[in-house]
Amino acid sequence: MAKNENIRADLEQLLQAEAQTWDYILSFVRPSCIRCAVELRIPDILRKHGIMTISDLVASLPNLNPSKISFLPVLMRILVHSGLLNYQKEVDSYSFTTAGSLLIENEPFSKRSHFLFSQNPVITLKPFSSLSHWLQDDLPTAFDTTYGKSMWDYCADEPKFGSIFNDAMASDSKLFSHLFINSEQCKHVFEGLTSLVDVGGGTGTLAMAIANAFPRLNCIVFDLPHVIGDRKGITTGNLEFVAGSMFDNIPYANAILLKFILHNWSDEDCVKLLKKCRESIPSKEKGGKVMVIDIVIEDYSSNNINEQLVQVQHFMDVIMRISYGAKERTKTEWEKLFLDAGFSDYKITANFGMRSLIEIYP
Repeated sequence: MAKNENIRADLEQLLQAEAQTWDYILSFVRPSCIRCAVELRIPDILRKHGIMTISDLVASLPNLNPSKISFLPVLMRILVHSGLLNYQKEVDSYSFTTAGSLLIENEPFSKRSHFLFSQNPVITLKPFSSLSHWLQDDLPTAFDTTYGKSMWDYCADEPKFGSIFNDAMASDSKLFSHLFINSEQCKHVFEGLTSLVDVGGGTGTLAMAIANAFPRLNCIVFDLPHVIGDRKGITTGNLEFVAGSMFDNIPYANAILLKFILHNWSDEDCVKLLKKCRESIPSKEKGGKVMVIDIVIEDYSSNNINEQLVQVQHFMDVIMRISYGAKERTKTEWEKLFLDAGFSDYKITANFGMRSLIEIYP
């Protein structure tokens, strides 16, 4: 009897292991189906019409081949299972969830362009296919292994891809700026500041939101010339665009903002950049500080963790290492960077999903 129970337990473990392996094998299906839905503008159609049946949806997709209509319920089932759509069985209809609304093109906090960027084979399929080769060569990233150049050089050499990258970062900033500016825990962040430089601020999405929310705060968007483009020298109210290299010279201000910048760079480069930041702000006593918005990696063994968020943090760490030659960091690793760059103190506010606000003081 005991032997049979052991055999049954072994079989159950084997079946569970097989199911887990199938999950890995088929993991590409979900993002592929979501991309298909986004390209067909299914979230946008649902936003326009509200709750829809399959027949309603077919009528709103005039270019759909009649022979492929039978696949649509299958696609919608994946979207429901992924948490992007609700299915109401009583009326056989679909509507979008909060997560699904983030894939609608003209929604204020849309992540559509960021999602499509993540599905671009330039940044995902090809470099990830080179991962094992990269681990055996001398190049700094799998992106270099694939294209013979860094991600940043590729963006500069391929304006169309660079534009896709900038749009993705801008869409991320729209959502984050809303969370950041309206957070109860961050109301103190801008108190007493008269000037702020958003280093690597891209097209200015976050800085514009800050400038609008705090009209007495003079904001500068500082980025490379090809990113700033025609915005160079433009001043609108309390917002100005300045072109330059953050490793050469950063405009002087009360505070410097680094949103998702340091995770793009090696420890050595981060220390160099942080030293440049320290040179461009006043002392702590006079209100000087650097505000870092980035991931502080949690450990799976930590208490009360959100496992989904921690998984995303670890996935981001992989992407940063193979695409940018950089990494996400733990609290201990962040602290070492700050001390090596000559800063005296820091404070972490973890209130933005997978990201945290770190205020560091000279």
